[in-house]
Amino acid sequence: MKAYKYLISSTLALFLLVGITGCDKYLNEPPENTSFTQQTDYTKSDNMKLPLIGLYEKQNMVDLGWSDFPLISVRGDDVNAGGLGDQQDFSETDRYNYNKDYWMYNALWQDYYSYMITANSAIEQIDLYKEYAPDKALAEQYKAEAKVLKAWWMFQLSRVWGSLPIPPSSDPSEMLTVPLTKKDDIMKAISGWMDEAIPNLPAIRPNERGDLPGGVTKYTAYAIKALANLELKQYQAVADAAGEIINSSRFSLEPDFYQLFKLKGKLNNENLMEMQYSDLGQGSGDNYYYLFGFFGPQGWTPKVEGSADGWGFWEPSMKWIKFMLDRGEYIRLQTSVLFTDRGIAEIKKDPKYATLPSWISNITPSGDKINDFAREMFCSGKHYLPTDQLTAGRVNYGTNKNFQCIRYAEVLLMYAEALTQGASGAAGSADEAVNAVRSRAGLPLLSGVTLDQVMDEKFAELAMEWGTRFYDMVRLGRINELSYEGRTFTTDKTFLPYPQNQVDQLPILRQ
Repeated sequence: MKAYKYLISSTLALFLLVGITGCDKYLNEPPENTSFTQQTDYTKSDNMKLPLIGLYEKQNMVDLGWSDFPLISVRGDDVNAGGLGDQQDFSETDRYNYNKDYWMYNALWQDYYSYMITANSAIEQIDLYKEYAPDKALAEQYKAEAKVLKAWWMFQLSRVWGSLPIPPSSDPSEMLTVPLTKKDDIMKAISGWMDEAIPNLPAIRPNERGDLPGGVTKYTAYAIKALANLELKQYQAVADAAGEIINSSRFSLEPDFYQLFKLKGKLNNENLMEMQYSDLGQGSGDNYYYLFGFFGPQGWTPKVEGSADGWGFWEPSMKWIKFMLDRGEYIRLQTSVLFTDRGIAEIKKDPKYATLPSWISNITPSGDKINDFAREMFCSGKHYLPTDQLTAGRVNYGTNKNFQCIRYAEVLLMYAEALTQGASGAAGSADEAVNAVRSRAGLPLLSGVTLDQVMDEKFAELAMEWGTRFYDMVRLGRINELSYEGRTFTTDKTFLPYPQNQVDQLPILRQ
């Protein structure tokens, strides 16, 4: 039985994803939030886990929150929004032209605030169960897990919008009066939440959990603490938190970078946090999946005939591809980019790249052929599942693939960055951390690693993952990197405007 099946079957309010036949319906309609309430007998302590399971359902976006990641991540010189589509405002956001009325803005806000309010509700419910529960420590663990998930959502929203209201309870009406908290103070609050959570969480990998495989652990909380302090430029705190993860010796880099983003990447030893999906190992029936079609090619010749293509809205940038070619990258470039013949020809127009490595082809290592299509010249290989890894009978693009949120490679590189910024570390040197990542990529080892080299390594390793590149460049003041391929970035474009729908409802946003 697959691990996710347990989580799915245990959930109180289950949202079934069915009938996905094209992109237009989902691109033009914001996801809806639905909640259920019922009388609960809190003396039944065996049910104490249920509010937490419902929260993990939110984290896995089983309720169609598929548009959240693209909006969080589309800005930056590593990725472009696919052009010639019916989502012009998504493309304009990528070009730093923002429309406060665009439905994706409001959808992200509604989704993540709904999730955070659900987290507050879960904590409140677990406290009610705790009164009757024989295992008080387990109740504290469940509350800590809810805090970690809430922190992840708050972290992402604050990077997108800056100053925000922090939901104080499960009562949505309190959002009408809660004040705005500045971004730095939000990051400090997140770091504090993780300090509260860490003592109550198991000191294991997420994939070692027998009760909820893939659920958050102590090290997930340390990773989020490191991320929050990185935004604050509190580099010693970053080194300390990341060092705890490294020194645990529980995590390792998946040796095969290509397969890390395929089925082998599910509940991998490299993952500190991931969104889980499953077709339950069956060719028909229930299927819990993310809409990876958003990232896929709009036209291909799949190795497994009948496998559906994608929508063509997500493209590795030409700048990033040439950066990787200049570095002599093979493993990470071949993994991260699906090439079309048109894209290959476009690269070759630059005399510097007139002769490309022979392995660059419109046929993936797994045998799927990427045909030319109008919206893009390239697609993301990190969001691609080879058709020969689909369960027989399943045809949706990428179905049964998990979605990584935090990887050990990022932890190593955060640690290295902190050390090059003056922090001291008790988990090895910056050279050791960077070279572990480079070694997997088949690159020569470095000595005396500098901040510039660490940032180049992050650019290479984490492209198209959660907007890391954009937020790094903003944080470090390297905004010239974000003006590329006809785009012009200025610091006043750091944050998206608040969604007009929310401004209309929340007086504090109008101030």
